[in-house]
Amino acid sequence: MKNTKKFKFNIKKGDKVEVIAGNHKGKTGEVLEVLREKQRVIVEGVNLVTKHIKPSQQNPEGGVKKTEAGIHLSNVMLIDPKTGEKTRVGRKQDENGKLKRFSKKTQEFID
Repeated sequence: MKNTKKFKFNIKKGDKVEVIAGNHKGKTGEVLEVLREKQRVIVEGVNLVTKHIKPSQQNPEGGVKKTEAGIHLSNVMLIDPKTGEKTRVGRKQDENGKLKRFSKKTQEFID
């Protein structure tokens, strides 16, 4: 049976993150895509894999192309846009009662 539970992710598309574990530890980049079902993120310029492209009508040469592969969500950490440092993320209500992300390091809301 497949796990169909939907998780609230602390990282969104467009966030700047740093890889904290694995072969690409220490690299930073912007999140291009969040793969909710697999709990992975695709980060710009990190975890590049080589794909062999078969010749087709659009690409008659074929060839080899480098693309980003997914990294597990637990291996990346959000970089606070205001301070530029890694931070953990929490959720709390703002003055309007809306649940928003906030930086646990600076206690400020993240937009």
